[in-house]
Amino acid sequence: MAFAALMLMLATNSAYAKGAHILIVGDSLSAGYGLSTGEGWVDLLTKKLAAEKFSATVTNASISGDTTAGGLSRLPALLAKHSPTLVVIELGGNDGLRGSPVAAARANLLKMAELSKAAGAKVLIVGMRMPPNFGPSYTAQFEGMYADVAKAVGGGLVPFFLEKIATDLTKFQADRIHPTAAAQPALVDTVWPSLVKLIK
Repeated sequence: MAFAALMLMLATNSAYAKGAHILIVGDSLSAGYGLSTGEGWVDLLTKKLAAEKFSATVTNASISGDTTAGGLSRLPALLAKHSPTLVVIELGGNDGLRGSPVAAARANLLKMAELSKAAGAKVLIVGMRMPPNFGPSYTAQFEGMYADVAKAVGGGLVPFFLEKIATDLTKFQADRIHPTAAAQPALVDTVWPSLVKLIK
């Protein structure tokens, strides 16, 4: 028993020594649309992890305009290439804006989460909401799919990525969709508590 405990402790220490490898698969909100290099929330997250003394590498595989179907098609190659310990999935907004069926988006997110877990990674689901003009039924189903997927795979959840800035139009670019550079720290603050729980 003592030997087994020692081996477990050594394995755990080795995992901490290697550090976390965070893979972020998202859309324009994570790709830094309309921002200068280094201004996006993912870049700020990398700096915050270093400042907080976390041994972590961040790979941003986000693409502007991406959907859950696009993310799913790209994910297997990304998992094979990067071998992440944590996958952050920030997708679905473009599905919603196009009025895509929620069931299809949910299925894609669930498959992404399952593939990530099968590859040995923890999963953090970053949720979005749709404007009320999409109708109460659609908006409720859309918001709920993120919690459904997180619960199904035992993953972490950020209920609403734009929670801290959604009602402040000064935090958005002229298109009123993409956050400004000044809003990016708030996005990091929104993701940070859930992310830290998974990498500690």
